[in-house]
Amino acid sequence: MATTITRGAVARRGRTSPGWMVAVSLVATAALLAACGTDSTSGSSPSSSAAGSLGEELQNPAQVVGVPLPDNAVGNAVGKLDGLVQQVLDSTKIPGLAVAVVEGDQVRYAKGFGVTDVETGAKVDANTVFPLASLSKPVGSSVIAKLVTDDVVAWDTPVSANLPGFALADPYVTRTVTIADMYSHRSGLPDHAGDKLEDMGYDRQQIFDRFRFMPLSPYRITYDYTNFGLTAGAVSAANKAGKDWATLSQDLLYGPLGMTRTSSRYADFAGRSNRVVGHVKVDDKWVRTFKQREPDAQSPAGGVTSSVDDLTHWMKLLLANGALAGRDYIGEKPLLASWTPQIALSPPTSPDDRTSSYGFGYNLGVTAAGRTQISHSGAFGSGAATNLMMLPSANTAIVVLSNASPIGAVEALGAEFLDIVQFGEVKQPWQKLFGARFAQMEVPSGSLVGQQRPASPAPSAPLPSFVGTYANPVYGPFVVREQNGRLVLATGPNGMTTYELTPWDGNTFTFTIRTENAELGSISKVTFDGPRMTVEYYDDESSDGVFTRS
Repeated sequence: MATTITRGAVARRGRTSPGWMVAVSLVATAALLAACGTDSTSGSSPSSSAAGSLGEELQNPAQVVGVPLPDNAVGNAVGKLDGLVQQVLDSTKIPGLAVAVVEGDQVRYAKGFGVTDVETGAKVDANTVFPLASLSKPVGSSVIAKLVTDDVVAWDTPVSANLPGFALADPYVTRTVTIADMYSHRSGLPDHAGDKLEDMGYDRQQIFDRFRFMPLSPYRITYDYTNFGLTAGAVSAANKAGKDWATLSQDLLYGPLGMTRTSSRYADFAGRSNRVVGHVKVDDKWVRTFKQREPDAQSPAGGVTSSVDDLTHWMKLLLANGALAGRDYIGEKPLLASWTPQIALSPPTSPDDRTSSYGFGYNLGVTAAGRTQISHSGAFGSGAATNLMMLPSANTAIVVLSNASPIGAVEALGAEFLDIVQFGEVKQPWQKLFGARFAQMEVPSGSLVGQQRPASPAPSAPLPSFVGTYANPVYGPFVVREQNGRLVLATGPNGMTTYELTPWDGNTFTFTIRTENAELGSISKVTFDGPRMTVEYYDDESSDGVFTRS
């Protein structure tokens, strides 16, 4: 497991931590550069150094950047933020937005824009609470890092050690998969394993129980983003600490940092007066969400709610390398481990691509200026989009929260801000770039989307012949019944979710579906073949979509 810190001492509050753990080649390179009188420029934060043979200070080449920061880099970028925000609001019409910037231990910007709800018109401010969606992952990573600091768990503690009944398809992976594996999405579990089960109404434990029936990709060399895999790692750690995850997060992070409007329980969010509601786009107009997202089942992965004002406390902790009020709180090594590349997130498509990686709950990359960037986004299709970007060499971070389904706006705003910090100007058309990428996520699923039913469809078998209970180890049971001359498909615990099946052609039927994981306009085929029923929507990485009648 790649959790070893392998380069550079970490600067904190003007002092340098002991010990260079760099490879001999890097030290030799630094010595060569010094001997040749090579000049280099780094960021504004203190850099690591070591005494050379002649007593000169040598800079760690791994920290040398390609472009120096402009004068007053963060201040100039903050001065342009109002205009950047307004451009985003004008171009996207998203209902509400909140933005905060921290430089070192100073809050440089914290404002709200727009409305919390298009129907009430209540205004967003810096204290308005938003769902963070997957921005919950790096927040929760800080909780784990604190447990590691306190020797409650280690990043490499096996999940099964503290999660009774936990099992995956491979017994070896079951025994050895760690908290670190789950937080870096390299457990082998399928992409978004369990998310559709949550949509169906299954609780956390029921979803964990079905992990054992899901196929695994190659262990520790495959990246597949899994909310419930990460949740299993977090819950295992919380069990070792003797608390539920929400209480643990409050006790170890939100309380000590003074984050009074932050919680990992949906009920706390629902009880707040100054909070947003989600919005989705229908016919090019933002409207209230079809269903308010209640993510308690995957709370460590997507259940945090907070305000930008509260998040500035956490951002300052990160920029201080885990120091709180001038004293060590989260250890440097556990925190730095979370920012160490663990697995390739976006493999290169050509030799000159800069490869991005994933740490423990963080995206990691290198900017065009040669600076390390630490980030994460969050998104609920039911109406939330969030983004954090940190630039350690500039000692700054920005967070952007919105109450609209993801369209790339929050990411674009963060990227524009960091461009100005690094270059003094926006270098890329970020709104177009992110907008195009996120547009791909809005496409409805199903092979029959946009298709017309055959003009002369074949008749189906008699409807009673399809009635029965159909088993599938991951998504079943599904119950098919006849009701008023139509077929109805009942799914989820106690058949709580039902879909009316519409005849298509022969023994093929369809139903429409709109959930957190199914975009508006999604259509699923349902095909009957003797005792087998194949449901297209559930033919995915976790299951083949085949249900067998008992």
